[in-house]
Amino acid sequence: MHPTITSDHPGDCPICGMKLVEVKQDASVPEAATTGAEHRILFYRSPMDPTVTSPAPRQDEMGMDYVPVYADEVAGGGTESVPGLATVTIDPARQQLIGLRTAPVTRGDVAGSWQTIGRVQVDQTRVRKTNVKVEGYIERLFVDFVGMPVHQGQPLFSLYSPSLVAAENEYLLARRTKDALAARGAAADNGEALLAAARRKLEYWDVPTAEVERLEQTGQPAKSLTFVSPIAGVVTAKNVVEGARVNPGDTPFEITDLGVVWVMADAYESDLPRLQVGMPATFTVRAYPDRPFTGEIAFIDPLLDARTRTTKVHLHLRNPDGILKPEMFGDVVLTGTSREGLQIPADAVIRSGETDVVFVALGDGKFAPRVVQLGARSGDQVEVTGGLDEGQDVVVRANFLVDSESQLRSSLAAIGGKSP
Repeated sequence: MHPTITSDHPGDCPICGMKLVEVKQDASVPEAATTGAEHRILFYRSPMDPTVTSPAPRQDEMGMDYVPVYADEVAGGGTESVPGLATVTIDPARQQLIGLRTAPVTRGDVAGSWQTIGRVQVDQTRVRKTNVKVEGYIERLFVDFVGMPVHQGQPLFSLYSPSLVAAENEYLLARRTKDALAARGAAADNGEALLAAARRKLEYWDVPTAEVERLEQTGQPAKSLTFVSPIAGVVTAKNVVEGARVNPGDTPFEITDLGVVWVMADAYESDLPRLQVGMPATFTVRAYPDRPFTGEIAFIDPLLDARTRTTKVHLHLRNPDGILKPEMFGDVVLTGTSREGLQIPADAVIRSGETDVVFVALGDGKFAPRVVQLGARSGDQVEVTGGLDEGQDVVVRANFLVDSESQLRSSLAAIGGKSP
């Protein structure tokens, strides 16, 4: 705790009462090298704020001793392998104090799965809009609100249209004309053509076959025409009220089938080579953590977001109970094929800007930063595709403390070891 307190024999620290830690001389380094000019104290820094220094020993406001900074620490320990980071030396006692742990780089089967975030959206291929192709008035609504479930063929609204009534009368007139011409045995073809033209007009205005058959049987035009739902689903848009006037092209209702949904997942640019249509996927939402939804990749967006450097991956999931609601967020796990590769614990990786960094144990208490390239993640392990070799040890606990010390050493090396 107080590195300025030294003794030539075992004992206790006179300040805090803790046992003094033995410091062994490195056999490969001559004693003169560590006791000479290279191991001289350049200055002292605050243990809480490394930017505060002093040319002489002192204590801060909390009574903690300033830490000495040696010339060999700045010159040797500050050698950078990663910009902004430096190799650091941590003695065994301090390693134990901060809980530092390492783990080896191992070779094994890489599951080829990795996680990302996804958002539920409607399947755009399962959206239908009801539209009118003739001017008229909404006489009655059978569906009153957005979110109401409907089945295929269920009535949505009835439309009164003078134009439709006139068209049905034209059809009846054409039919009577055809029958009259056929009875006289003259110009029967003209009667057939006239009737066919009148029927096509009704079809173009979406008059169903059942209504035409009713018209033929009764010989009476209907005052209003009932429009039905084209699919089973829920009402996701309602744009009319009873008595409203509608024009050709208006869409009174939108019906969406939520039995199948899309989940839009974000995939980074580096993940694209591993993605392919048909790859299995699992989606889990916070509301139902014990009920994973399985599906597959249905489509990979050809465009990349320039701001986030991600692309959208469309997952196709069945939703028979309607549990998944549009705009829900959840965790996506994409699963590829297994392969052999190097792996390290995911806790060893520190994200530094746009790079991934780990600290490699060099021996004798030295830890060096290394930029690594990562692959697929499986559970608490992550694949390493570059930057490490099998058998190397990396820091997996207290690595953020090591990172802070590394940044400090790099800064000290940058200022040349001069005291402010």
